[in-house]
Amino acid sequence: MKLTFPKTRRINWISGFLLLFLVVISCQCSSAGESNPPNILFIAVDDLKPMLNCYGESQIISPNIDKLANKGIVFQRNYCQQAVCGPTRASLLTGLRPDHTGVRDLKTRMRDVNPDVLSLPQYFKSNGYITVAYGKVYDPRCVDNTYDSISWSLPYIENNDLPLPEGIEAPMFSHYQSEENRMQGEIYLAEAKELGLSGWEQSSYGLERFKPVVESADVPDNAYYDGIMIDEAINSLHKLALNSKPFFLAVGLKKPHLPFVSPSRYWDLYDREEISLAPFADHSRNGPELAYHNSSEIRSYTGFEFINERIPEDQQREIIHGYYAAVSYIDALIGKLLENLKELGLEENTVIVLWGDHGWHLGDHSLWCKHSNFEQATRSPLIISAPGMPGGLKTNSPTEFIDVFPTLCELTGLKIPDGLDGVSLKPLIEGQNIKVKQYAISQFERGKSTMGYTLRTERYRYTEWRGNGYLSTKKFDPENVVARELYDYQDDPYETINFVDDPAYKEIADKLKNEMEAFLKSQEKVQL
Repeated sequence: MKLTFPKTRRINWISGFLLLFLVVISCQCSSAGESNPPNILFIAVDDLKPMLNCYGESQIISPNIDKLANKGIVFQRNYCQQAVCGPTRASLLTGLRPDHTGVRDLKTRMRDVNPDVLSLPQYFKSNGYITVAYGKVYDPRCVDNTYDSISWSLPYIENNDLPLPEGIEAPMFSHYQSEENRMQGEIYLAEAKELGLSGWEQSSYGLERFKPVVESADVPDNAYYDGIMIDEAINSLHKLALNSKPFFLAVGLKKPHLPFVSPSRYWDLYDREEISLAPFADHSRNGPELAYHNSSEIRSYTGFEFINERIPEDQQREIIHGYYAAVSYIDALIGKLLENLKELGLEENTVIVLWGDHGWHLGDHSLWCKHSNFEQATRSPLIISAPGMPGGLKTNSPTEFIDVFPTLCELTGLKIPDGLDGVSLKPLIEGQNIKVKQYAISQFERGKSTMGYTLRTERYRYTEWRGNGYLSTKKFDPENVVARELYDYQDDPYETINFVDDPAYKEIADKLKNEMEAFLKSQEKVQL
């Protein structure tokens, strides 16, 4: 009798078999007295902003992330390279800036423009690590259909490839589980079938007409794909614990990305009436219009409206409530993963890295989502716990996601590859009270020919918007600046005023202009 498996179950059965095979082979090949390099648990959280207790905030309930922070170090001035999923992940996973990866949008595939680029998991794989990934680690739009198979010892497992728990229906349109939303979704699916649509065409038809921005449902954690994925990652962790080879286990949680859906018990943690709105919801005085966007991502969802370019306050609170609940949901899943790591006796020899790929606007400047060079979009959480290193640390040194690659190399005793754009953060992890760099650089594109480069020091943010298709890898041209910004976070933390032409700020504006020019000139050497 021929055995067959549904696609999703077959993928996981094969992966499980291969993982067990690797365990057996590695155990046979290991010898007594070998060194025991630390494992890496690499946790990516989509759209997580540093609105956490460990970052000095009090709105969100996230005890497990805060507990991890107490065991390691919180990078309080950490910034992404570009505040959108694909480019920032490509940068973190290669240690290169977006102009060097060639990924600056959500359609460019990393190895199409840079075929020989070295990825972080690929490098660890080549140095004896078993590399395994679940969920959203790379952005699927910016790698090939195998999720960059050269990076992984086993086939990459995306959320939709996961087997459903017994008694759990697949989420409607991959997101929704409440009875009300499922019933409404079925109406649109029936309409799509009557029109002769099939497969993804049916889902697209439904989502164009019904795409709730939030959902609170009385369901278990594993009714949504993040919960299913964590269970699968824990199963993998148990197999990896039997292995004599070190592992690099990457786990990518999709929440709190839109839509903000989570089990109702996480919504119940918050009183919506006590949720505060953004203290400044206007454009900055003297700020250039191209610094802003129209929040198009959230506009694609249904169940709320923009009136005069603003969402009504009651609907703002509902959306923010949904974001908070989604963060508490993924915090619980992270806690479950970390508890299993501890129970398996792996915690003391595992470097744990938790990062959110960028920040997220929650109504400040009347912006929602990311897609900007402002603080709320570029500042991103980064927490690292490493064996033998002190805990409960915080640093205000500027850091960037491109620093993760060299840092993990140094923490695990691997040589740092040549050509990376970042620097190792190990001195900060050891507790040294220093700055590893003077500023962080982020960028964001407007249209097809204007790129904004922003330089963030401990106190200031200086931004230049450069036109004529300028990129930092091209020959520097001082004439292509179309707009500039300068914000002072000591005296104006909400970016209410662009001080770039204020006479009182001329000295600092000139200084940061020179630093930006020096940075951009330093990038010319790298050509794609």
